[in-house]
Amino acid sequence: MNRVLDPARLAYDVLAADYDTFTVTLDYEPWLAEALPRLERHGLTGKRLLDVGCGTGKSLVPMLARGWRCSGCDISPAMLAVARQAIGGRAQLAVADMRELPRLGSFDLVWSLNDCVNYLQDRPQLEQALGCMRENLAEAGLLVFDLNTLLTYRTFFAERRVVERAGRRLVWDGRASHDQPPSSIVTAHIEAEGDPASAHLHRQRHFSEAETRQALAAAGLECLEVLGQDEEGTLHPRLRELEHVKALYVARRPTPK
Repeated sequence: MNRVLDPARLAYDVLAADYDTFTVTLDYEPWLAEALPRLERHGLTGKRLLDVGCGTGKSLVPMLARGWRCSGCDISPAMLAVARQAIGGRAQLAVADMRELPRLGSFDLVWSLNDCVNYLQDRPQLEQALGCMRENLAEAGLLVFDLNTLLTYRTFFAERRVVERAGRRLVWDGRASHDQPPSSIVTAHIEAEGDPASAHLHRQRHFSEAETRQALAAAGLECLEVLGQDEEGTLHPRLRELEHVKALYVARRPTPK
């Protein structure tokens, strides 16, 4: 399947040079300190990680520091070029579309973080991507991914924000509404002031918990837990779409009966 003109790839190829500068406050360490013990309670063992949508490698670096053997893939070659500079040869990196993800190995943990999955545009694409990630799981491996909630689409994706870093001003123009309906498509335009070549569009889709659970089952996966994540990154045992900014799903291959 030809994904040369895929909107997500185009968006992140343009954003790659600025991504780390404008996400400098994104710190995975506190999140990992809370998330990894939860995953261990679900049976996580071993230290083989596949990061689907790894971007510039910000979510890989802290796992490498913990002694994990890591691989990563991303749809954007430009984002991976930045990741290679940061990671060097410490992780295997490959350009791949999660909808056509090849079998890259047998992993104890496969994750896709920071709303990568929201770039899928419909339920069939979601099922296809989940099925591909399932094929990369070890027998007892865990799949973890997050999705933006309605709260995020009715706030952050419905607002205009300006972030200034290193002498550049990045303007986020969210084009959703404050009453954005569930399971709808939302867009946001991003541009660095004074740099028309930096302009790009992000296009995401909201997936409800019911829809996501159905997609997991259709992809041959068992949903173990759905957590809500607040703005500080704290995880809560029950998802509330209008209180939490992200939903975090934990799944695995079904256990034999």
